[in-house]
Amino acid sequence: MYNRSNSINSFAIAKIYGSKEYPQINGTVKFKQLDKGVLVTAEIYNLPYEICNKEIYGFHIHKNGNCSGNSEDEFLNAGSHYSKNDCEHPYHSGDMPPLFGNKGYAYLSFFTDRFSIKEIIGRSVIIHLNTDDLITPPAGKSGKKIACGVIN
Repeated sequence: MYNRSNSINSFAIAKIYGSKEYPQINGTVKFKQLDKGVLVTAEIYNLPYEICNKEIYGFHIHKNGNCSGNSEDEFLNAGSHYSKNDCEHPYHSGDMPPLFGNKGYAYLSFFTDRFSIKEIIGRSVIIHLNTDDLITPPAGKSGKKIACGVIN
């Protein structure tokens, strides 16, 4: 586990939980501030899996740290993708590489300078059921939100 006492805002974590339709989904997304950007590491369990399913999931930081919503969109209050400079999709600060599932398990680690830890504390991480096409505004046709976690 990260020790946040080493430096203010040098680490953050989002504990991911699934929607009512996918309650088995769980995991963590960890953020570590480095000199030239942020190292993001996601480990997610129990994603939907079917044989011959493309098993590639949209993965984004959304602007609000609120994993609530309504019956149509359980995580509606997470808001839109985080975009500190009001860029178009896929150039939002919160647009991240997709999660590639492996029989329901996904592990991803990447480095980015699109945001700092300080800028994302209190926002949310969303996993979408479909692949982000990295073209279509506002969310790349990534579909239903199936999991969420607030970044602390």
